[in-house]
Amino acid sequence: MMRVLGLMSGTSVDAIDVALAGFVWGGDVLEMTLLGCSEWAWPPPVRRRILAALPPSLTSAQELNRLDVAVGECFSAAAVAGIDELGAGACDLVVSHGQTIHHDVVDGRAFGSLQLGRAAVIAEGTGLPVLADLRSRDIAAGGQGAPLVPVLDALLLAGRGAPAGCLNLGGIANLTAVRPDAEVVAFDVGPANALLDLAVGHVSGGLQRHDAGGSLALRGRVDQRLLSYLLADPYLREPPPRSTGKERYHAQYLAAALENAPVARLEDQLATLTAAAAGPIVEAVATYGLRTVYVSGGGVHNRALMEQLREGLDRAGCTLERTEALGMPADGKEAYAMALIGWLSSQGLPGNLPAATGARGPRQLGNLTPGPAGWPTGEAAGPLTTAPTALRITAV
Repeated sequence: MMRVLGLMSGTSVDAIDVALAGFVWGGDVLEMTLLGCSEWAWPPPVRRRILAALPPSLTSAQELNRLDVAVGECFSAAAVAGIDELGAGACDLVVSHGQTIHHDVVDGRAFGSLQLGRAAVIAEGTGLPVLADLRSRDIAAGGQGAPLVPVLDALLLAGRGAPAGCLNLGGIANLTAVRPDAEVVAFDVGPANALLDLAVGHVSGGLQRHDAGGSLALRGRVDQRLLSYLLADPYLREPPPRSTGKERYHAQYLAAALENAPVARLEDQLATLTAAAAGPIVEAVATYGLRTVYVSGGGVHNRALMEQLREGLDRAGCTLERTEALGMPADGKEAYAMALIGWLSSQGLPGNLPAATGARGPRQLGNLTPGPAGWPTGEAAGPLTTAPTALRITAV
């Protein structure tokens, strides 16, 4: 068994997700044992620096350089804690997505994507090889470098008779649609928690990060003028492949929306932003005729968002389930996806889905910073000549 630790921090910058998985290759089916997942809280000063560096803010080369090291130190500490807690000190490879600071996509073309968290710092702290910079190779091949999680989604949903999808509700909503006899489709639908968190943070002066459980949104009323403005966003009409992030859905975007359609009460703002997040997801699910959607990410804890999604998907003839129904924890799925990408790269296999990113073809992802022994050896060593077509999930 090869043990791979995945590290992930999304656009909400709420925590570093840590997941340890064991992989055993068995013919067409890859056996993935979930050894455990956890969260590692960002130190408040580092989190504030990350948020201050996000677009449309301006920062210096010096601050980016120092922040790259500081973020790497946090990922290293999270990895060491995760390996000790989840694997009793046993791990072969660490895979770090890093913290996205800028994802530069204009008119469907990616010019680059910057993730902080220096891999050498993580390798030095853990004593293990570290795979990082996962998006660059896909971008060099003409793709957008995102979304990357669909490689896990496609394996999780392989062989199902009815069209099904995986939905992640982070700062951005990502949907993967898997249909019989059709190419996998995956893309960033639009904002999920990004604008909701910004609205709460603005009114609270930064003292409150989010609307816990969606309780404020549940007390609000949808403002139709603001909703119409938000749903008229041109990004929502772009065809896949498409990806986005805080470069678009930032504080100035929200301020412009509220200037165009003022809404005084925070509860009403949140109710409207929730409706604006749910609407495009329901429309996308209906477009691809999905019958079941498995949801993950921080948004699963937002009751207002989940209720709107259930109601909308029910009208579209689709059932909403958490990814636990697939054996995959909703709060650890993206970190487990990073672990899977690491296993694939270690075996010489591609980790991107060109249909999702727009790349010219499959590509092995990531750049390796060696540990003391370089790549894992022995049973963990690749390369393989064929990729798995299905995934069997087990948990300890």
